[in-house]
Amino acid sequence: MNLVVCIKQIINPETPAAAFRLDPEARRAVPSKDQPLVISDYDEVAVEAAMRIKEVKGGKVTVLSLGGPAATAAIKHCLSMGADEGILLSDPLFGEEDRSLVAYVLATAIKKIGDFDLILCGRQEGDWDAGQVGPGIAEILGIPSVNPVKRVEADDRRALVERIVTDGYEVIEIPLPALVAVSSELGVPRYPTMKGIMAAAKKKVNTWTAQDIGAEPERLDPSKAKVKMLDLFIPVHEGKCEFVTGETPEEAGVNLHSRLRKAKLI
Repeated sequence: MNLVVCIKQIINPETPAAAFRLDPEARRAVPSKDQPLVISDYDEVAVEAAMRIKEVKGGKVTVLSLGGPAATAAIKHCLSMGADEGILLSDPLFGEEDRSLVAYVLATAIKKIGDFDLILCGRQEGDWDAGQVGPGIAEILGIPSVNPVKRVEADDRRALVERIVTDGYEVIEIPLPALVAVSSELGVPRYPTMKGIMAAAKKKVNTWTAQDIGAEPERLDPSKAKVKMLDLFIPVHEGKCEFVTGETPEEAGVNLHSRLRKAKLI
């Protein structure tokens, strides 16, 4: 089977609040020098799902990621888990704010890869939690998709998945090719072995630009973005403390009652 996994590199969710900061002009979060970027948690689970299918059915696992050169580290991590090939989509024309653009670029790259049976991705991004890219890819490619999924099995013609719902799960059968967005309920991703890490170090991560994948220039025009970031900020929480006193405990109690009523708290 030919499996394609779409991943994203994000700021480490474990970054301490004190080390987290924003660039107000670029409207972007600034990575901490002490906290390296990591693969999105849900996407790592998607790689695990692909590896489980490969172990049963055989085939090839190709990892795709859109981002800067730093995203190579996330792709290498997937290769160390057992993926066969890694491709980085990097071009100044590729903006990451508009999920419709990201979906278009990934879908166009998948078309360039050629024959595929199943696309896997995380149920949503580990930073923005939008969950729009996966369904967008499926829409552009004209294939069925299911999200969120906690179990997936596949053969040459169909995929059998367990889709999470409020009070349990649904068992759904879909024809291939298809896209499945997995959730953390699928299980803990495997740790890369030393052998896998050494093998990944020898593998080359190819970089494709907009021209390489044949992307339409008008589709990449920032002025046509369907989503625009208006503002990005860290909320400021302010607290005030007021001491209510009195000559006697009884008077302090009366004053406190009056103050609470005035504040409309009682």
